[in-house]
This record gives sequence, structure tokens and C-alpha cells, in this order.
Amino acid sequence: MHRPPTAEAEVAEELAAVRPGLVPRYSAELPGARAAVLTRLWRALTHEPFPWLTDRTAGPDEVTLRLADGRRLRGPRPDPYATTAYVTAVRLDDVSYDDPARLMTDLVVPHATDFAAELGHSVASLALSRAGQDQPRPTGWPREDWEWEQRVVDGHPYHPGCRARPGFSVAEQLAYGPEHRPLVRLGLLPVTAGECLVTGVWPDELLDGGRLLLPVHPWQAEHVLKRTCDTGLDARPLMSLRTLAVPDGGPHVKTALSARLTSSVRDISGYSIRLSATLSEFARTLAARLDGLLHVTRTLGAATAHSPDLAAVLRESPQAHVTPGSGERVVPVAALPATGLPDSPAWLAEFARLALTVGLRLLDLGVALEAHGQNLLVVLSPAGAPLRLVYRDLADIRVSPARLARHGIPVPELTGRIVTDDETTLRRKLFGSLVAGALAGTAGSAAALGGALESAVRELPRTPDLTALREQPLPAKALTLMRLSPGTPGDQWTALPNPLR
Repeated sequence: MHRPPTAEAEVAEELAAVRPGLVPRYSAELPGARAAVLTRLWRALTHEPFPWLTDRTAGPDEVTLRLADGRRLRGPRPDPYATTAYVTAVRLDDVSYDDPARLMTDLVVPHATDFAAELGHSVASLALSRAGQDQPRPTGWPREDWEWEQRVVDGHPYHPGCRARPGFSVAEQLAYGPEHRPLVRLGLLPVTAGECLVTGVWPDELLDGGRLLLPVHPWQAEHVLKRTCDTGLDARPLMSLRTLAVPDGGPHVKTALSARLTSSVRDISGYSIRLSATLSEFARTLAARLDGLLHVTRTLGAATAHSPDLAAVLRESPQAHVTPGSGERVVPVAALPATGLPDSPAWLAEFARLALTVGLRLLDLGVALEAHGQNLLVVLSPAGAPLRLVYRDLADIRVSPARLARHGIPVPELTGRIVTDDETTLRRKLFGSLVAGALAGTAGSAAALGGALESAVRELPRTPDLTALREQPLPAKALTLMRLSPGTPGDQWTALPNPLR
């Protein structure tokens, strides 16, 4: 039976046409990319609540999963917080698999075929990303904050779709992926001001008489809007790919990008545009209560032509919160492993103490941050000590009117999914992003994470939220279950072993 070409083969064929000199390096990177994605997939299979898995049996070195049809899947005992690729193969009955896409196909569970295709894209794109590091990478401390983001090559540390970019050709990945260090020309699409919803202050340089010049990602312009733009703006892509930094201290521009990257289609809703100015001012006011430990990047302006496919948000650069001339640097948490600083347990404990102090104090006041490694940044002293945090992108925080009222804080005019008083929802939002995400990804293992948390929590006020963090399983998004449940809206969750227990 004829099998269609795999994503790995398709990328190799395209790469031979656009960058033939990179093909040998790409081929050499494929085994490591398969192991990296398989490790993430195995973490999901051993910890997420799939309805077609009926039993998990853990031995000293191996875990056995029983499928509903009686088959058995065996692999190494997992560390749910590991960020290194340690799973090179698993066995489904008597067959060994080192390819996560082939494994998912042969599991024959609901929606496995589509997800297997995503895993294939993730492997191929990850190998391409690693192969793209064939030129000497910059060393030392970058001058610009966005340069750190280019050093994050592997994407999400725990999502099997860490580098899935379906819909992007090889040429487009090389042209737009931050790990390939490109300069991207954003289009400026003129739209009549009266046809747009605008919040905040739209800058004069992006006005043309009675028209707004909306920044448009070139992929979006070509594939979705089917438009060309006569004028443009040069910018550097950040980790999220659709958000770009204008050089020389310019703003960060969040663009609509209607492609599925990792998990989600990256458009910008009218809901987030309407709330952006209110959220920005509210968050900055609340952050002022934290004794200088947290700064929130200001939303300068947001606009949409009443379409999620044509919208943009302008934010100040995190560099605005670095003391001029001090030698400080602001680094996205996801890029911290590139600094080498997490190798010190003392440094990791100090960083965990800072992050938990900020996150738990803000949660007690009434705001749960989506503090994952992209949204959360840390300001480092010239010697590398963590001084304070910077947070960006407020679109997915949660706000509790009841908690705000308890502290006498005026409740902002907010509606929709952001507003909730549900304790579980609030704690999941913070703990799942900050502890199971940013801190775990920085620590790189359960042992390192547990040690850092144990040291940090000793000095924190004993609140009900801290008690929940110490005593209950750690919530984390069930990222693979969500991809295998396309009919279920919203986040789904799992519980990971608490590294503090």
C-alpha cells in the first residue's frame, strides 16, 4: 500500500530547493527531534486523563499503560518536569516506536490521525529549527531584549506540538521563525478609521489622514487577507512568532496570525481589543501594590477592523522597565536556560522565591496571571541576580471581583471569560502557568523544581493559596488531551505529582 510522504520527507524536499546546504544538518537533527517530541508525548500519555487508557502501572524504571482494547504501552518512568529528551523509544505490545507520529497513528484512538500529522510537523520543524543553528550563535549578554527570544530553539518545553507549524512552508519558517533570526517586513494596511474599533492611543506614525495603518504579518497578508501592502515596518519576531519587536526601542507589535501554532489559531478577538486599555491600566495600578517587584508592560493602542483576522496590539517593550545605565537585562523566563543561570540551585531558589511572592500576592489581591515562560520576564542584575519581574500580554489573565472587594480594590469594568471567583479556576491559571510551566521549565527536573520550591515557600506568608500549592497535586493543562478533543472548548486539566510532597 502506498503511504503518503511524511512531514520529515516533505520538509527535506522543500529544504533541498531553498537551502540545499542545510539538508545534511537537518537530517542529522531528526533523531534528536523525534526523541524530544516523543518525550513530551510520553509525559502526556502517562499523566493526562485519556478515556481510552484504563490503567497505569508504575515500576521502578518503567510504566505500563493499558488501553481499553487490551493493548499495553510501555516506556521509561517519566519525570513530568524534565526538559531533556530522555525517551528514545516506547513499546506498543511487541513493537518498538521511536517516531511519535507513527505511534499516535497506530494507537488508533479518536482524532489520532490529525494529531499524528501535527506531531510529524512538530518533529520536522524542530529538526529544521535546530539545523538552522548552523551559524555560530551569539554569546554573552544581548543588547536588545528580543535577542534572548531568538535563543529559544525548541519551543514549548512540554507540548508535543512544540514546533508544529502546519501551513508554513520551509521558506516561510526560515523567513519568520525567531530561532532563524530574521528581520521581518510587516505590512501596513490602510483601513478607514470609522471602520475600526480602537482602544488606547493609536500612534501618529501609524495614521494616514482618516485611515489607520494596521500592522499585518506577511504570512497573514498572503494566505488569509490575500492582500499586498504598499508600505511596511521592519521588526524582529519574538517567541510567539506573531508578536514582533520594532528595533531601537520601538514597541512590540502583536499581529493576527490565523494559523495553528502549537495549539491555537492565533487571531485577535474583538473582545480582547475592547478590554485591552482597561486591563492595561488596571494591571499597572495593581502591580504598584507589590513594592516594585512587578512591572506590567503598557498597552499603547489596540485596533481591529472588526475581524479577528485583521487586528493588532501595540505594547511597550519590556526594556522600558530596565534602569538605564545600570547594566540590568530583562530576559523572558523561557530563555533563562540559555543564560546558564539555572545551573545554580541557590539561583533557582532565589528566582522561585521572587516569582511565587509576586504570583501569590497578586492572586490574593484578585488577579491570576498566565505566567508562562513567554509572558513572564525577569530583570537580572549585571551579576545575574533576579531583581524583579515584568509581565506582558494580559489577554488570558483571570480577575476575581470578590477578592478585589475583600481588599477594597475597585472592580474594573470587565466582562466575559476573564472574570471569575472560582477558586479552582484562579489557582489553576496561576499554578499551571507559573509553577508547572515557567518554574518547572527553568528547573528542568522534578528534583530541581522541588528543591527550589521547598526553599522558596519557607519564607512566604501562609495563605490558603499557598496551602493549596503545598498540599494538593499540581495542576497543568492537559495539552495533548485538548488536541485530541477538538469538540471540547476551553482548557482541560490534569494533576501532576506535587514536587513539594
